[in-house]
Amino acid sequence: MSELIALGVSHKTAPLALRERLALPGARAGAFVRELLGDADVHEAAALSTCNRTEVYLVVGDPVAAESAVLGMLAGQAGIRPTELVGSIYALRNCDVARHLFRVTAGLESMIVGEAEVQGQVKRAYGRALEEGATGPLLNRLFREALATGKRVRTETAIDERHMSISSVAVDLARRTIGDLSSRHVLILGAGETSELTARALVDQGVRTMFVANRNRQRAIGLAQQFGGESVLLDDLPAELERADIVVAATASPHTIVHREELELVMAARGGRPLLVIDIAVPRDVDADCGELDGVTLFDIDDLQRTVARNRSVRAAEARRAEGVVEQEIKRFADWLGSLEVLPTLTALRARADTIARQVVAENANRWEAASERDRARAEAMVSAALNKLLHEPTERMRHGEVARTHARMQALRELFALEDPAPDLEGVRPAAEVRELPRRRPAS
Repeated sequence: MSELIALGVSHKTAPLALRERLALPGARAGAFVRELLGDADVHEAAALSTCNRTEVYLVVGDPVAAESAVLGMLAGQAGIRPTELVGSIYALRNCDVARHLFRVTAGLESMIVGEAEVQGQVKRAYGRALEEGATGPLLNRLFREALATGKRVRTETAIDERHMSISSVAVDLARRTIGDLSSRHVLILGAGETSELTARALVDQGVRTMFVANRNRQRAIGLAQQFGGESVLLDDLPAELERADIVVAATASPHTIVHREELELVMAARGGRPLLVIDIAVPRDVDADCGELDGVTLFDIDDLQRTVARNRSVRAAEARRAEGVVEQEIKRFADWLGSLEVLPTLTALRARADTIARQVVAENANRWEAASERDRARAEAMVSAALNKLLHEPTERMRHGEVARTHARMQALRELFALEDPAPDLEGVRPAAEVRELPRRRPAS
């Protein structure tokens, strides 16, 4: 029987240095999904990678073998030994996978509780998996329900009422560090969604002079025009670093963009003017050693957690309401997941009982020389009735038992009675082409 599993790390379990090694920016995520599908135990796959987490969601045949294989793949693409992930990686199965993804999509697992950007990140991760042809009935249902849950949470609660994001917290950190920002020259590295949110937050603080650098010149021009700034080429980065008071780095580059040696030359040319650098990219855009240079104040994504901690109590009540919504949706998903195997397993159990009844009668047929065919039919019916009575109570408990324990019970039943793994009943599950809307060790809480 196929099972849902998830493996991952997040800001709650792993330091930035490890998260950036495991990050799957851009095309790397698609390539890794293809690699996952190359394993015989993996039937469906999707990868979610944000500044705070890297997670893979899988449908597998043998969860133990698949977890071991995927752990090796994650470590391999990060260039580390699998043992280095011990203590940081979490592994989930079945309904625990759904609960985690629903919470992630709702913003309950974010560094900033309730931040809305993660909804789009989950949607893009799902879309990328669809493009790779890597999803099937189980992951399609899982991600559709997760996205619907995230939307419901934001509709029915005020968890994102203040519209906080990593970008807005970064800008707030800059304001608290150097004061009024309105007269400051700001350089934004990157032109994606995070950079756009950063530019909007800077404009809200009165910033009118900003420069956007990105390898994709058209995206940089578009973002700069949207907020009244200018676009520059990454080739011109040293000159722009000399002019800037603040640098906010938020690209999706897999490689460092600002190196210590380069910034050391820039600082020498600035005549002692200090430079504030806030790097919210994962992997980091700015060499961590840059923070050791005189005049440079460097913050990374983990440094923002101290600022975030002061805002957690504000959203606590709404987070509790959001958790209630998530649990309601989990109940629905668990009902559906359980239904995929309950009826096929019980049907197989009944068939097994009928087979045993016939075998017992057949094995003893030569002992009843004087018995008629009618007598033998009665004997077979009696044996079958006895088995049915024996199985009635367990069957009813399986049908109407606690949903959260259904999968474990079905698995135990198949193992105890040596039943074949049934094919899941996927009637009514839409294929990927129709999709338009885009435990074991648990994550630390």
